Amino acid sequence: MAPSRGPQALARTLHTTLSNHRGPVHVVRYAKGTAKYVLSGGQDRAIRLWNPDLGTEIKKFEAHGYEVLSISVSHDNTKFASSGGDRSVFVWDVTAGVTTRRLSGHMGKVNVVELNTDATVLASGSYDSTVRLWDLRAPARAPIQVLEEARDAVQTLHVDATTIIAGSVDGHVRTYDLRKGELRSDFIGQPVTSAVPSSDGTTLLVSTLDSHVRLFDTTSGKLLNAFTGHKHTSYRCRACFGHAEATVVCGDEDGAVWAWDLVDATVLQPNPPPKVHDKVITWTEHHPIDPGEMVTGSADGTVKVWRHSS
Repeated sequence: MAPSRGPQALARTLHTTLSNHRGPVHVVRYAKGTAKYVLSGGQDRAIRLWNPDLGTEIKKFEAHGYEVLSISVSHDNTKFASSGGDRSVFVWDVTAGVTTRRLSGHMGKVNVVELNTDATVLASGSYDSTVRLWDLRAPARAPIQVLEEARDAVQTLHVDATTIIAGSVDGHVRTYDLRKGELRSDFIGQPVTSAVPSSDGTTLLVSTLDSHVRLFDTTSGKLLNAFTGHKHTSYRCRACFGHAEATVVCGDEDGAVWAWDLVDATVLQPNPPPKVHDKVITWTEHHPIDPGEMVTGSADGTVKVWRHSS
């Protein structure tokens, strides 16, 4: 739980700007573990590996023929998966800098990929309204399962040991319990652009195109809180939890990063927050362990690393 003195202020001092992408940045992911590196993907079809501390690009991964929309890093940082306009999912060897697999089967662009905890199963969600599950240990290149319940594009996924959470433009968040073979569908009523569970899995943070971020109880589906003030009506923006899950953070279409108290949903100062990107902030991700760092990616072509002023 957060300390009683209230949530810690968000890291809002610009540490460095990573500006090597040409065109919009669609996704920015921290590496696992101590998360000393960042991977970003964009409209320029490239995936770039950065050192956010030094502000330097270490490596560029090129194989995509279209824009890169999603990246998922394995638990041990040896591989990652990526997807986008290619209709295929790419699996990469980080050290070698090459793809080790290309999984095809989707009929439209692949908006999101997500590896499970030990990187044995990969889930992909597409514009074709399906989620496909791939066994990365099997030599076969066909999906082990296709989930076809969504009625519109799948925009966001989360995979853990027994469940898959899929958010779609059709306004539903669907939770598949793979062990019990059950599906629970929660109707939010607005296109879902991100769905991020808390670390203990008891709550789910959902952002939608009605300029709302909502917190749900994962067991009952009950709405616990709603966070508003930001502008989010047209693009895929991602909301996430701040440090220790005491806050909620979301970049918006005006280029501002909003933060709210998780418990009472009040906007943290400054309110309204300043514009820090020239265009829509497509991705916001807080450092997994460092209380004072987060990254944002934007359609303005930059990735920005934020820290507390020292």
